[in-house]
Amino acid sequence: MHCPYCNYFDTKVTDSRVAADGLSIRRRRECTKCGFRFSTVEQGEILELTVIKRDGRREPYSKEKLAQGLKHSLEKRPYTAEQFTALVQKIERDIQRKRKTELTTREIGELVMKHLKRFDQVAYIRFASVYRSFQDVEGFTQELKGLGRSPRRRS
Repeated sequence: MHCPYCNYFDTKVTDSRVAADGLSIRRRRECTKCGFRFSTVEQGEILELTVIKRDGRREPYSKEKLAQGLKHSLEKRPYTAEQFTALVQKIERDIQRKRKTELTTREIGELVMKHLKRFDQVAYIRFASVYRSFQDVEGFTQELKGLGRSPRRRS
């Protein structure tokens, strides 16, 4: 890790702690040349996962695509950066728990909907309307009725 102050190539870890979310590690570092102290955050990353698209195409998993889809659904909704990061991490944790090297967009979409339903019901409906491609008002109404029966919890 390069020092952000003097760009020296060698730093040492002076302290490591599990972050409050339990999904990342916060490290306190010090440059061995100039003594500048700074913090870094270490998170797990999904590697070697292939996503099978609806048309059969395959592509590598992209955390950025997941985040972008969530941001579209959460547009103009109240949430913090920390809440958003925790949401992405929870979805990725569930993806990893499947212990598969290939997942369909349907499997990933269902995980996203499960977490969005708890996180923000308006965002959930936005995501579901695109993901499930409601063809009429009846399908949309049924989804709304289902929301009335589920508990709401902000992450």
